[in-house]
Amino acid sequence: MAHITKQCSWRLSCLLIKMCTCPLPTALPLFTFLPVCLSFCLTETVMDTRTATAELGWISFPANGWEEVSGYDENLNTIRTYQVCNVFEPSQNNWLLTTYIDRRAAQRIYVEIRFTVRDCASIPSVLGSCKETFNLYYLETDRTMSEGIKGVDTIAADESFSQVDFGGRLMKVNTEVRSFGPLSKGRGFHLAFQDLGACMSLLAVRVFYKKCPSVVRNFAFFPETLTGAESTSLVIARGSCIPNAEEVDVPIKLYCNGDGEWMVPIGSCSCKAGYEPDNACSCPCPQGTFKSSQGAGLCQQCPLYSLSTIEAATLCGCRNGYYRGDMDRPEDMCTSVPSAPRNVVSVVNQTSVLLEWHPPRETGHRDDLSYNVLCRRCHSSERRACQPCDDSVVFVPGKRALKDTSVEISKLRAHTSYTFEIQAVNGVTNKSPYPAQQLSINITTNQAAPSVVPIMHQVSSTSRSFSLSWPPPEQPNGIILDYEIRYYDKTFCGVASTMIQSETPNVVLEGLRPGTGYVVQVRARTVAGYGAYSKEMLFHTLTDDEYKSELGQQLSLIAGSLVGGVCIVSLVAIAIICTSSPGVKIYIDPFTYEDPNEAVREFAKEIDPSCVKIEEVIGSGEFGEVYKGRLKPVGKKEIPVAIKTLKVGYSERQRRDFLSEASIMGQFDQPNIIRLEGVVTKSRPTMIITEFMENGALDSFLRQNDGQFPVIQLVGMLRGIASGMRYLAEMSYVHRDLAARNILVNSNLVCKVSDFGLSRYLEEDTSDPTYTSSLGGKIPVRWTAPEAIAYRKFTSASDVWSYGIVTWEVMSYGERPYWDMSNQDVINAIEQDFRLPAPMDCPVVLHQLMLDCWQKDRNARPKFPDIVSMLDKMIRNPASLKAGTNNLPPGPPHHPLLDRGAPDLSRVSSVEDWLAALKMTQYRDSFLGSGFTSLPLVTQITAEDLQRIGVSLAGHQKKILTSVQSMRHQADDQSPTESV
Repeated sequence: MAHITKQCSWRLSCLLIKMCTCPLPTALPLFTFLPVCLSFCLTETVMDTRTATAELGWISFPANGWEEVSGYDENLNTIRTYQVCNVFEPSQNNWLLTTYIDRRAAQRIYVEIRFTVRDCASIPSVLGSCKETFNLYYLETDRTMSEGIKGVDTIAADESFSQVDFGGRLMKVNTEVRSFGPLSKGRGFHLAFQDLGACMSLLAVRVFYKKCPSVVRNFAFFPETLTGAESTSLVIARGSCIPNAEEVDVPIKLYCNGDGEWMVPIGSCSCKAGYEPDNACSCPCPQGTFKSSQGAGLCQQCPLYSLSTIEAATLCGCRNGYYRGDMDRPEDMCTSVPSAPRNVVSVVNQTSVLLEWHPPRETGHRDDLSYNVLCRRCHSSERRACQPCDDSVVFVPGKRALKDTSVEISKLRAHTSYTFEIQAVNGVTNKSPYPAQQLSINITTNQAAPSVVPIMHQVSSTSRSFSLSWPPPEQPNGIILDYEIRYYDKTFCGVASTMIQSETPNVVLEGLRPGTGYVVQVRARTVAGYGAYSKEMLFHTLTDDEYKSELGQQLSLIAGSLVGGVCIVSLVAIAIICTSSPGVKIYIDPFTYEDPNEAVREFAKEIDPSCVKIEEVIGSGEFGEVYKGRLKPVGKKEIPVAIKTLKVGYSERQRRDFLSEASIMGQFDQPNIIRLEGVVTKSRPTMIITEFMENGALDSFLRQNDGQFPVIQLVGMLRGIASGMRYLAEMSYVHRDLAARNILVNSNLVCKVSDFGLSRYLEEDTSDPTYTSSLGGKIPVRWTAPEAIAYRKFTSASDVWSYGIVTWEVMSYGERPYWDMSNQDVINAIEQDFRLPAPMDCPVVLHQLMLDCWQKDRNARPKFPDIVSMLDKMIRNPASLKAGTNNLPPGPPHHPLLDRGAPDLSRVSSVEDWLAALKMTQYRDSFLGSGFTSLPLVTQITAEDLQRIGVSLAGHQKKILTSVQSMRHQADDQSPTESV
């Protein structure tokens, strides 16, 4: 490196010398060469009589005034001079006019005059008025026209002469400098000297102007610059970066003052990455070295396992088999992937397994080693036929990014073979073209008792009894034989417990005391024995007075229907919170910003990526993966979050569209709107972080819990959605994609509106009836109001239409709106005034609310505040939700436009076809294994049979029994030869 520095220093000297082009005195020593060069370059001479070798040819008036003669200066050098000495004559007025002088664009001119003056007292017999001064004038001209003559100054001698020596008169030379300006009316000028009665000689006249020389300052080149018109003027000079330099601060400029000196530097450049700062940025980093950033740094040797084969390298490339991670710096060494973990040991305990292993021998020279555990369930007869484990399998502490060398896996299936693959990964695993090194182990679980019953619901209550129901365990681990219920009077603190058995997931506890609380638990039994008891839950009987009063009946219904953490007090509290928002804001569309990134900075909080911990993939979106993770803000409690990421290789438009959802969400603050925690935009990957909703999307959550919730609890969910939409409407925000799939549900069954990423417009030239949006997706025809489909009129009224569809989805437990109809059939049916019928067991008041939302005239539809008010009245009066419920079988009614929507049970020929028509193929093995192998046998099935074969969900039981009843009616209407 020393030879590089020496070479670059010499280049600097050469560069600066070349920049100074003025004549230099030869007698100066080398170390003073550069400063003197710069000082000489401060002036530019345009006329100097000392260099004249012939007559000057100036004009004298009158003719007997100034006289041009040859003479000698004080160093006895031959010079041309002008003399005047008419002091013996009165009233002198002698003028001397120089030849034309080109000013070369200078605005201020300096005149240096060397002259001698005779002392008037030493001249005898002076008849006129003797002077020891003369006047200096200038006359601007462009060779064709002249401006008026202008005075510069009256010049007096500092010293005059009077003595005479043997060689002649002893001269005392005066030197005076005067300036004048601004010059702007011509390309040049003349100087004029006026004598009013002096005896003097003009020995030399030098005319010059001042300038600031070209210079390199802060790695920027500034050109030669003339001074201003006034001695106090500052002239701005714009600079440009020298070769191999880049701007740091702009604008880059210097000020040239009236004395030709540079001052007040503003802005700067610095050497590009790959070049050392030798004051000229002319020294590139040699092979084997690099400089990664712009600025003052020096070239460095390539880190381990990397190399550079060119000059001016900004990064050393990694050798084969070595990589840099996304967060690694160019100065960091290249690293490799780890080898596989070693010596895995498993301990199986019924349906749980503990895995422990040793770290890999090679960590890849990195300290960010972690482990992923992949689970696959295999068929016992053919181990190769494996599939990913269910989401219900639990990994503690997790299954991705593990730092410890052990994991406990539970909620596996009994008597099932599993393969577990343990991957060792680090920060460059994703850079390698080869899969991560892993270690596999095969295990088989043991027979196990069923898991815990998750929750119990109180169906009804009297003063002497109450009725309970519950869903089966998530992991039955075999056929449930029966349930054991344990309960005791809370007053006696469990001293005397009573136990009873039930073969079905429901029971009526009788012989109880009025107005008393009872603690109840339940557990399931298989051939492997009993599972653990459920958590203790408290249920109350009514007092005699409560049981007799109508008000007591209403309160008991509400109390019995909101078991599981949702109660009427919570609903009222949420209603109060949602209706007491002071000063509603107005939504601002982020696409109205000239720079959409500005909207992100204004509405979304930037989060330090070190506060975010990604745990596992839970889904995928249009722009990338969606993860579950943890957020630990500084000084706050860690919380679970959902993390949307932007995939690698995105375009700037994709990044803008991705972050626009954060710009929208960040403006909302309401309990029923998904909450934005913040964004990560200053590092990769780009992330949007929101609160985590444990139960996921509403449509899939309802399908998984078909028939499990009382009507009033469903109404509570709808009330939360309406409250969120009321808030959006008050902010003048139109959602445009309101559907159950875009409603998220947390662990307390609170519903929150989400997904604000739908394109804000429809393409103008689309002819596809599904209306392709600008993002390439489809406009949700089944949820969209007719005026929005036909005329692109999206308003809060069109959101109300969509809310009616969401209400239908909720009451049908996630059924697909309009079933299997095509989008065009849906559009045609709505145009012909068809509306979706009420789902099974849907109260008339709720279906009427749907029909109100589906009014063709958008102005006739209710507003969201009206909908919230209607639902509040239903919650306060639960009896309104029981009267006139709809008990029609599921599926669409007979309608000429909906022939393909309803399952045609008259055409099914087998149990498999029948279950497929009902969308319940998951019960195929249960039906066939229990002996129901033909449709005639199915028509004889009872509710007890369904419980016995494992159909425990009330909604599924009702759908099957309704279908069986329909088949019975069809059989009764047919002749014996045509019957099923």
